[in-house]
Amino acid sequence: MVELHARRNLRTVCSEVLVLLVSAFVYSLAFPGLVSVNGFGFIAFFALIPVFAVIRNTTWKLTPVYGFFFGFVFYLFFNYWLKTFHPLAILIVPIIKGGEMVLLFPALKAAQKLFKKYGYLVEAVVWVAYSYLSQDWFAGYPYGTLGSAIYRYLPLIQISEIFGIWGVTFLMVLPQTFLAIYVRDWYSHTHESFGSFLRAHIPFLVVYAVMVIATLVFGFASMAYWNAQQPDKTWRVATVQHSADTWKGGYVTYKNNFNTLRKLSLEALQEKPDIILWSETAFVPSVAWHEKYPSDPDTSALVEEFVSFGKSLPVPLVTGNPEGVIDDPSKPALGEDGSWNRKDYNTVIFFEGGKIKNTYRKQHLVPFTEHFPYKKQLPWLYNILLANDYNWWETGTDPVVFTTKEGVKFSTPICFEDVFGDLNAAFVANGADVIVNMTNDGWSKAVSAEMQHLGLAVFRSIENRRTTVRGTNSGMTCVVDVTGKIIDPMQPFKVGWHIYDVPVYSGKTFGTTIYTRYVNWFAYLNIYLSAVLLIGGTLYQLVRFITRRRQTQS
Repeated sequence: MVELHARRNLRTVCSEVLVLLVSAFVYSLAFPGLVSVNGFGFIAFFALIPVFAVIRNTTWKLTPVYGFFFGFVFYLFFNYWLKTFHPLAILIVPIIKGGEMVLLFPALKAAQKLFKKYGYLVEAVVWVAYSYLSQDWFAGYPYGTLGSAIYRYLPLIQISEIFGIWGVTFLMVLPQTFLAIYVRDWYSHTHESFGSFLRAHIPFLVVYAVMVIATLVFGFASMAYWNAQQPDKTWRVATVQHSADTWKGGYVTYKNNFNTLRKLSLEALQEKPDIILWSETAFVPSVAWHEKYPSDPDTSALVEEFVSFGKSLPVPLVTGNPEGVIDDPSKPALGEDGSWNRKDYNTVIFFEGGKIKNTYRKQHLVPFTEHFPYKKQLPWLYNILLANDYNWWETGTDPVVFTTKEGVKFSTPICFEDVFGDLNAAFVANGADVIVNMTNDGWSKAVSAEMQHLGLAVFRSIENRRTTVRGTNSGMTCVVDVTGKIIDPMQPFKVGWHIYDVPVYSGKTFGTTIYTRYVNWFAYLNIYLSAVLLIGGTLYQLVRFITRRRQTQS
């Protein structure tokens, strides 16, 4: 009997692992990825049902193990393109996300156990709380957020101007935690008919149907409203996509890239744009550093050539360019040992009227590859990262808003900064009327990676009701309007330029959204509810246990 019981348990564990493996793969298909560069968003409405069912079916001991397994495997499929960046990256991200789910899965199990009949409601709240918390720390990484899978389902995501992406995520995860109850009972052969199951939960089904209908009514009404509005002005933007190989460096490469950028910009000028937009670090040698501390004659000459070009343009030029500054003001630029007393920022510079008018320094750096604050606590990991040729940037602090002579106010989130709702809301709250993302996803060599990035950026336009312009090295260069519609994307990994007539909706005329004013309020609500419910539920059960034990003893 013992051997039979052990075999049965082993079969159960193997079947649960298989379910998690298949679910991780299927869930990854909902997003842009290996099979489709756009993703099959509808899959995200049901892919997690088996996962919640497994959590219900398994033991407490296996729950954290399953959490790590599912998180690791999902991000291995989802972020397969990270292998192009570095062999370490394709391991680091899945390990981190798996580690997060080591905590998530037991919290979901606790929600089920503590609240029994209504556990599925608490599970949905916990999932939204996790979705936010998983991106709100040093290694925070929003890629893979459930709501982002339906970035093309515009009527369903208009509620983001109120709830952010978190409201969309809640709407999608709630029916999955609910249906997992039936799936788990079906698996354990204790289920009633599906019709009987639904009839027993009519109040929930009615409430959820009202939520979906309200979401769609609001979505279609919002889209109709914004499509009928006349923008304050139209801003004619020339985006230049030079599709340079990110992995190549050195003077010759920088010179060739500049020549390509200059040639394309001069061609675009024939269409009389209001501004020319290059991408993140499109021009690599630091203008700020080489103008003050010229060293290599060729590089210094290239910087002078670039500055002269920027000053000669009849319209403003916005481009990414590293900003080198003195690290220790008490020391000279060049040390006695031949090392430079220098630190660098990932920066955007704004040429207008023959001079550099302003700069913006990237505030949210990519963990591990651009920023690692735990040198003292984790010296072994710091040394591994250094050995793998990672370079650290300094962190900017100001949500800079640029203003053109024509009065267009815009901010320039760099790289993956446009995937963070709070950061972009801060730009808009500070006066930005257009979001101009400048990025370089070319290193991934995968259109799906660029589309995953774009899928998250769509929500920033809706959350703030501001048009987004994306200027990229190799994709996805496009405009995202205030309803989240992706307009005229340039062909990825192809050299060229494009003129976009960008509608500008100013805060003065159209105001700000609930999301912009109360950033991530719905995420915070779910975090507080999760804490109160899980802690309160645990204390309640503990009190009941103690009371019953005393009654038994007496």
